Amino acid sequence: MAQFANPILPGSHPDPSVCRAGSDFYLVTSTFEYFPGLPVFHSRDLVHWRQVGHVLDRPSQLPLQGVRASGGLYAPTIRHHDGVFYVVCTLVHGTRETGNFVVTATDPAGEWSEPHWLPEADGFDPSLFFDDDGRAWWTATREIQDGRTEIYLREFDPESLSVAGEERVIFRGALRNSRWLEAPHLYKVDGRYVLVCAEGGTDFEHSVVVAFADEVTGLYRGSLLNPVLTHRHLGRAYPIAAAGHADLVCTQDGQWYAVLLATRPYGGYYYNLGRETFLVPVSWESGGPVFSPGTGRVELAYDVPDLPAHPWPDIAETDDFSSPELDPAWMFLRTPETDFWSLTERPGHLRLRVRPESITDLVSPSLVVRRQQHQDFHASCVLDFSRAWPSEAAGLVLLQNNDHHVRLLLGSDRLVTLVRRVGGQDELLAKTEVEDGLVRLGVEARGQDHQALVAVGEGEWEPLGEPFDGRFLSTPVAGGFTGVHIGLYATSDGEPSDSWADFASFTYRTLTGMDGE
Repeated sequence: MAQFANPILPGSHPDPSVCRAGSDFYLVTSTFEYFPGLPVFHSRDLVHWRQVGHVLDRPSQLPLQGVRASGGLYAPTIRHHDGVFYVVCTLVHGTRETGNFVVTATDPAGEWSEPHWLPEADGFDPSLFFDDDGRAWWTATREIQDGRTEIYLREFDPESLSVAGEERVIFRGALRNSRWLEAPHLYKVDGRYVLVCAEGGTDFEHSVVVAFADEVTGLYRGSLLNPVLTHRHLGRAYPIAAAGHADLVCTQDGQWYAVLLATRPYGGYYYNLGRETFLVPVSWESGGPVFSPGTGRVELAYDVPDLPAHPWPDIAETDDFSSPELDPAWMFLRTPETDFWSLTERPGHLRLRVRPESITDLVSPSLVVRRQQHQDFHASCVLDFSRAWPSEAAGLVLLQNNDHHVRLLLGSDRLVTLVRRVGGQDELLAKTEVEDGLVRLGVEARGQDHQALVAVGEGEWEPLGEPFDGRFLSTPVAGGFTGVHIGLYATSDGEPSDSWADFASFTYRTLTGMDGE
């Protein structure tokens, strides 16, 4: 029997939610302070996924200006009903709009509506449930005190996109004194209502719990088997940790699966890749879901679902910027307030305007990023930056957040510098002068051992400085909820500038045939 490899979406793809429309599956994940927000993935076999766009790709939809690191978009839910797709989500710590909202589309790869904000619906981690009697329901999480939370339910009107009616608290956790009961999703299986939630926080203690009721409004009683999935009892050396935040989907042939988040620590309990999306089979016994039957753990490989295999074309390792639009894998840090990039001013190049904004601040700098997706990787760019003035620099960054990142930049006097920022403090690790012409900047990682690379023109790669430890780029050190993003960057460090940096290409590839070997 053929098998698929987990995670199905490697790199920072947390809080997955999935729905089915006919024979097509669609999945969205959290994106926090990155723009565009909420990537949309499409699959026909639950194994092979292709990004087809974003839910929030217009500045009018997503006001992220000034949002703190790991603020922004939390825990979306996607659902399909009567030909319409709905996404509900929470914008956390917004400096303009904030709170819960709903958007709709008839084509998930097309244009989504402007957000309909729901000030009457407090809390976070919202979800929708469409019952077979024609009524729809909203569930969400509300914090009571110090991480103690509860799940509430209200009726949802798909026509007016609003919640109304009596509010009912339907669940307060599976374990006594439980913390961070969240991500509530409702299903109806064999006439019984099933509530699936996360519990225990989103790190090592993460878990999946379930509760049942005969009526949608409750009373919901926790399963005697709770938690029905967790890895916290397996120890921090286990290759998969923090399993939780599950959403269920039933195939057109009646098979059940769950998408969920988990982490893959390496070099100790450090996970630079952030929280990733995994797929596990689900069976039903005595009216309740059994996750990963036979093992009760999230495995690195399973038999493929009994669906027609539908792989998508391979993604090229090198982006030569020949397309008129950026690949959907690229994102910006917060919502840009100006057009700082172009693919047309110099065809075959990504041109970034050199602007005063810096990645050390809570702004939207001249930066495009994509996710680190492997423990062993090579990332590099080809840069034409021939007119740099003092204070100006451009190049490659490994970004965890504004206070934890690596900058490998070409500046004035043809000086390449390697700077590590930890806890908000910069440290110069190495520098070298390079000749005029195109410069190639790169980083290679073997686990947590990272090596910066420099080359001129078609010359051989040369190491810049000594290898450095990448553990400071992991969530357990840097905090927050995101993984590492690798980006192309230009800045004048607070000074005015009319310069630009031209990137001829960006390459990202794994350095192992099977990641983690």
